[in-house]
Amino acid sequence: MASSPSTSLSLPSLTKVSAGSARQRSGLRVARFGGSDSGNGLFPPQVAVSRRSFRRPVIKAAYNAGESSRRRDYRESQAESGFANARVKQIASSVLPVGSFVVVTFVLWKLVEKFMSPKASKTSAGENKSASSGVKWSIAAGTNLLQGFAAKVDRDAKQRLNEFAKELRSFRSVDMSGCNFGDEGLFFLAESLGYNQTVEEVSFAANGITAAGLKAFDGVLQANIVLRVLNLSGNPIGDEGAKALCATLVDNSSIEILQLNSTDIGDEGAKEIAELLKRNPTLRVIELNNNMIEYSGFTSLAGALIENNTLRNLHLNGNYGGALGANALAKGLEGNKSLKELHLHGNSIGDEGIRALMAGLSSHRGKLTLLDIGNNSITAKGAFYVAEYIKRSKSLLWLNLYMNDIGDEGAEKVAEALKQNRSITTLDLGGNNIHAEGVAAIAQALKDNTVITTLELGYNPIGADGAKALSEILKFHGNVKTLKLGWCQIGAKGAEFIADSLRYNNTISVLDLRANGLRDEGASCLARSLKVVNEALTSIDLGFNEIRDDGAFAIAQALKANEDVTVTSINLGNNFITKFGQGALTDARDHVLEMTEKEVEIFF
Repeated sequence: MASSPSTSLSLPSLTKVSAGSARQRSGLRVARFGGSDSGNGLFPPQVAVSRRSFRRPVIKAAYNAGESSRRRDYRESQAESGFANARVKQIASSVLPVGSFVVVTFVLWKLVEKFMSPKASKTSAGENKSASSGVKWSIAAGTNLLQGFAAKVDRDAKQRLNEFAKELRSFRSVDMSGCNFGDEGLFFLAESLGYNQTVEEVSFAANGITAAGLKAFDGVLQANIVLRVLNLSGNPIGDEGAKALCATLVDNSSIEILQLNSTDIGDEGAKEIAELLKRNPTLRVIELNNNMIEYSGFTSLAGALIENNTLRNLHLNGNYGGALGANALAKGLEGNKSLKELHLHGNSIGDEGIRALMAGLSSHRGKLTLLDIGNNSITAKGAFYVAEYIKRSKSLLWLNLYMNDIGDEGAEKVAEALKQNRSITTLDLGGNNIHAEGVAAIAQALKDNTVITTLELGYNPIGADGAKALSEILKFHGNVKTLKLGWCQIGAKGAEFIADSLRYNNTISVLDLRANGLRDEGASCLARSLKVVNEALTSIDLGFNEIRDDGAFAIAQALKANEDVTVTSINLGNNFITKFGQGALTDARDHVLEMTEKEVEIFF
């Protein structure tokens, strides 16, 4: 600190000479600073002064008898003036020491100021420089190391970067996401990738890297023949960064997965990536989720799909393709035979865009296995086009229609298509305003369909009637292993139907019943089913169901009663269970462990 040196500052010689002589003349005491009277050393030293009591000056003179008369006469004649002189001397004897003290104090203060002032101003200048210099290095997420801190801090930052560089040379997979080392850090680390024969996967996500920083890859990625996965997501590289990166990757023959999610890429950047896809035969996966790509960018990428026959997965979730973008992409899909996964979640495609897209996929010469068209404003009309594609597809394994608005009519169309399809294993129809009627149609499709193993119907108001229709079919039919019915308004009555189905079903392994208003009655119904031997159910989620201690006690008793329990995970979080209910469940968990040596995780 600026004033810390003053704690050891002392001037004994000056105090001894100057203050000492003044003390002899005046009877004043000057306290030396630096001891207990000097404070903590962070402020100017204080000089303590104590005034002794002054005696009235007495003038004495020796005389003999012969001179006594003459001297007496002289004193008497001079009595008045002598008295005045004595007063002057008395005042002089008092004022002179005080003046000397003031002079000595002033000199001491100037000397102390001379020692202290330069250091204080130097520290202030250093602090000003530090505050204005900006960020230099950062090692951990949220940590900014400034240039003006201390040399040790700067050395530590560089040491951490050296450790990162060592990791790049030592491990096959390295995750450096969220370290905020910026462009400078990337320039430092990029050298470790040149001719690197070890690392295959590296993540530089969320590090504040801009287009300028990506120039560090020039000459580095061309030389590297081992790196397979490069993640630059969460960095504001923009279109200029995409251009610089693509220029580097044109001659790269190893990178197969390129992740550029949330990187501020727009149509111009998409155009550069499209040109890269036309020339680079190595890339298999391109992730461009949550960027600003619109119709023009979709058109460029569609043109690349016609010429590229190596790309497997294309991720465009959360962009602005719209109906026109989907239409352009459909034309590119018609001439492509390599694409396996297409992610278009949240692009406001709408019914017309879906119509064009399904037509393009129907003419697709490849074998698409995954299609994500969730959150695209698709209604029952658009569901008709999806259903037609489902009927013809023989390769699709995963279909996501989550958060659209197909309703009961659209659900019925999808259900009819599922009766003919024998490839889809995972179906997500959550959040589509489907009621009991639509779920009943889906249930009927499952009666003869043994392919679907994961069914998501959450966020649909199916109610107790929908739960009943589904449970009656799943009791003896289908092959559903994961059933998700969260936020479906089934209530305690619906839980009773589900519990009855569990007594006979031998396929459901994961059951999600969150936020259905089950309360203690519904929890007790499910608990009675848990007492019955069920060799399939391993995980049940009952969170957000207003369950209290009575429901917790019922589940605890069921766990104790079933010696062959297969449940390994029960979620009861966000309910109204007190410490008594929690204690009962904990005791039941310990009992199961003691009796069967099986661990049951219970979440409160």
